[in-house]
Amino acid sequence: MMKKLGFGLMRLPLRNPADPADIDLNRLCEMVDAFLDKGFTYFDTAWMYNGFMSEKAAKKVLTDRVPRDRFTLATKLHSAFFRSREEMDRLFDTQLENTGAGYFDYYLLHGIEDNTIRKYEKYDGFGWMREKKEQGLIRRLGFSYHGSPEVLDEILTRHPETEFVQLQINYLDWDSPWIKARACYETAVRHGKPVFVMEPVKGGTLAALPEEAEAILRALDPALSPASWAIRFAASLPNVEVVLSGMSDLAQTEDNLRSIGELPPLTEEEIAACFRAAAVINAQIAVPCTACSYCTAGCPKKIAIPQYFSLYNEDMREVRDKDWTVNFSHYEHLAGQHGRAGDCIACRRCEKVCPQHLPIVEALKKVSERYDHR
Repeated sequence: MMKKLGFGLMRLPLRNPADPADIDLNRLCEMVDAFLDKGFTYFDTAWMYNGFMSEKAAKKVLTDRVPRDRFTLATKLHSAFFRSREEMDRLFDTQLENTGAGYFDYYLLHGIEDNTIRKYEKYDGFGWMREKKEQGLIRRLGFSYHGSPEVLDEILTRHPETEFVQLQINYLDWDSPWIKARACYETAVRHGKPVFVMEPVKGGTLAALPEEAEAILRALDPALSPASWAIRFAASLPNVEVVLSGMSDLAQTEDNLRSIGELPPLTEEEIAACFRAAAVINAQIAVPCTACSYCTAGCPKKIAIPQYFSLYNEDMREVRDKDWTVNFSHYEHLAGQHGRAGDCIACRRCEKVCPQHLPIVEALKKVSERYDHR
């Protein structure tokens, strides 16, 4: 049995679906309690998650309600929010205040890529984390990573003090020429670093599969949800210590708890089925967005980028030839509270922070062609 599930405080239940900061704390408490009751302890947050409210939510649902020795907490330092060591210190102190945690069991340099590593090293982010650890404010230090395996190898060679690496791993991205999940995982293994997995369900993509892909998995076990297959794929990797899941409701929480808490690792036959399903999915995804929402914070037009891509993907996968679908109504509802896809001014701030390296501006043009020009 596998006990690797981590609770990602990123895609939390909302009272107002259009406002990621309007977290439904009552529903979140139910999810947290179910998670803890099954013996799982790992919670992951970050400075900007859920409209910069995730860390504060962690305080309300965890440190204000649960003994500190019953859970472990991770948060992160993102390169976009500091320009000096003093600002790094101030942000860290604010994170301690936001969470009320007293210390962080895990602390990460957030979203290192081939380009952003320069800023972290300019301000000696690794040395800064070591200092916090010496002060008893961090228990284990690591980083999350979205770059190439070659640069990952260089970073781990320069910084052997790294105690874990957080990577995007799922069966859809395993052999992706962009994400290179397998190569990054194998690099971490060579350096002897435990892997913490993010995006095991790829932002929900692997929870709602095309009919043909889902049939491949159901032929082996019709009782398992598509998300369960994705979670177990990541958890079945021997060097994986934690599999993070951004759970949005109690049903998702319970399904994930069953997947990792009660079921064995995947067999070779089951892993092969996942890869066959991946081939079907890859042939049908128009925009491989994971809905992390990093792109929305700096958008000058407040465009609901991930939500629009989700609508567009659904239409392109299922009903691309129809002149109208219910997603046109969903789009208009979102556009009433956000910028339209056609409002994009091509500033490309979104593309600079996208962990998936997507051509967001061009993709928004396609969204606009479908929904704005009728």
